[in-house]
Amino acid sequence: MCTVRQGLLGGLLASFSIGVGYLPVGFSFGVAAVHSGISPGIALLVSVLVYAGASQFLLISLLASGGGILAALPPVLVMNARHVLYGPSLAVALPSHERSLASPLLTFGLTDEVYATASSRMEAVPLNVREYWLLGLQLGSYASWLGGTSLGVMLVGEVEHWSTALREGVTFVLPALFLALLLDAGIRRWSVSAGVAGAVTALSSLSLASHHALISGMLAGSLAHFVVARRSGS
Repeated sequence: MCTVRQGLLGGLLASFSIGVGYLPVGFSFGVAAVHSGISPGIALLVSVLVYAGASQFLLISLLASGGGILAALPPVLVMNARHVLYGPSLAVALPSHERSLASPLLTFGLTDEVYATASSRMEAVPLNVREYWLLGLQLGSYASWLGGTSLGVMLVGEVEHWSTALREGVTFVLPALFLALLLDAGIRRWSVSAGVAGAVTALSSLSLASHHALISGMLAGSLAHFVVARRSGS
């Protein structure tokens, strides 16, 4: 029992930085969903069941435009296909035998930010509490996202009275969160891949749509990290 409590508490504490970012982004989703004509209950249900950040904004946009659920699901699934790789990537750092928690409990909450935090911190967590630490990390982040969505659907009418600077500032929270996680993981370790990804994205955006430029940058950054890792290991 002490092991369970220690792991969960450690994971919850580690989720604080993610939660600080998830609250305003979840709030923005709740506001955007209601403004799109989706009922507050459905908006909250989307966060409970889908819990996929940017994909939720895409989902409500497609539904609000009259696309229907069958038309909205394929692009959302494709957009989240990368999450399939997160679980196996982290599984190698978990106990290989006598695992206490079922895989669905350890994978449902693996968002980009949770995965980034787990990748950079989990090796420092004692092996016997890692499962519960990872569960606590996910639960804290999930609760923050649901809390933000709940506030958004309840306070949607108040947003119109906010200053323009405050409304624009909320949109920068998620990029700021990613930057904070990168700094926390150690910028020197990822400096080459981050630099290559940023440069390729910037250059690609001159001739490609923003989402295509972003994908190009991600692929280039991944390739750069692979090359650096191979050279370091040789």
